[in-house]
Amino acid sequence: MRFEVTILGSGAALPTSLRNPSAQYVWCNDRHILIDCGEGTQNQLRRSGISLQKISHILISHLHGDHFFGLVGLLSSMHLLGRNQGITVYGPEGLEQIIRMQLEIGGAIIGFGIDFVTLDGKTPQLLFEDNRIEIHTFPLKHRIPTNGFRINEKPFARQLDGEKYKREKQSLVHIPALKRGEDVTLEDGTVLKSAEYTFAPRKHRSYAYCSDTIYQEAIVPFIQEVDVLYHEATFLDNMADRAKATFHSTATQAAKIAQLAQVGQLLLGHLSARYEDGNAHAAEARLVFENTIVVEDGMVIVL
Repeated sequence: MRFEVTILGSGAALPTSLRNPSAQYVWCNDRHILIDCGEGTQNQLRRSGISLQKISHILISHLHGDHFFGLVGLLSSMHLLGRNQGITVYGPEGLEQIIRMQLEIGGAIIGFGIDFVTLDGKTPQLLFEDNRIEIHTFPLKHRIPTNGFRINEKPFARQLDGEKYKREKQSLVHIPALKRGEDVTLEDGTVLKSAEYTFAPRKHRSYAYCSDTIYQEAIVPFIQEVDVLYHEATFLDNMADRAKATFHSTATQAAKIAQLAQVGQLLLGHLSARYEDGNAHAAEARLVFENTIVVEDGMVIVL
């Protein structure tokens, strides 16, 4: 099953020729999720060969423009392309009013349902769950209410050792229990041990997204041991005072969070337009957390 993250926008407030504002597309076990939707996101989706119509969930971290100014255009394009399937948009209070007002004043008619779910930026909660994935939100600390997100695969069932099971001519009725990890006792007292008739499932994967936030260790429990963590790194260490004043983070601070949370890999993004590249960010972060990369627009991360 595919679990991939496509970086659609890796820059901070001011778009540049190399970095669009924040947006990411997550493809997890046939679930298609957009995280943030900065200006130009729909063009970035097209450049990456991603179908707009597959997206079923949109997660907006907060109401600074570089994280949602592309949303009304994306929804409008979905309509123009013939979308008739509903979509769920999760975001802070006020987002629904902004989007519906833009559509109404512009005379836009949207031919599909938009279900807005309001997030308060204070309360951790499970936003969505089905038989394949979970989407959680947790609070970040920024100048306005801001949400982080975590996407988890559901645990996989154990895999049956079909050859052994067939060879011993066991009843098919016991397979579900064995795959759940349960031992089965037969009428004659024989015990079929799950560990002997099944293979351990592969580890289920997880991804966390921490957009604009000041350094705060309170988020560590929510991102503990994720396979991949995206954390903003707007500034380098020599601008730590500026980061604190604007409620942003430095590369080293993001690396400290990754280290405390014991994550598998750290992705740095949301770089200020003052930086031509992310080499210095990567160098500073790797002094604390070695498995760090600075993301670029168009990059695909495979979990």
